[in-house]
Amino acid sequence: MSRLRLRVIDDDEDPLNGVANLFDAAMVFAVALLVAILMAHSMPELLDPDASFTMVKNPGEPDMQIIIKDPDKIEVMNVTDMLAGGEGEKMGIAYRLRTGEMIYVPENATESE
Repeated sequence: MSRLRLRVIDDDEDPLNGVANLFDAAMVFAVALLVAILMAHSMPELLDPDASFTMVKNPGEPDMQIIIKDPDKIEVMNVTDMLAGGEGEKMGIAYRLRTGEMIYVPENATESE
């Protein structure tokens, strides 16, 4: 019985070991949750360092943004009248069908094209 008491008294276990283990478990859970959210939104490109993609936030709204991710940089463009405006020429007309399809008709189209 004295050996048992000696073992309990001499045990130098750190009482904060359990807290450190909880922190590690919380970090693993947070990373897994982040990956699950990205996969649920079909955006695994954010996890791939070599992927390139373009994303439009708030399409058609005054605060619309275009986010372009290249392997070496991420560029955020705020769409304003100044950015989207400019000079040019009319190239054709685009139509949206009832099915949701978009059709582009060139301005100077002939039947032979």
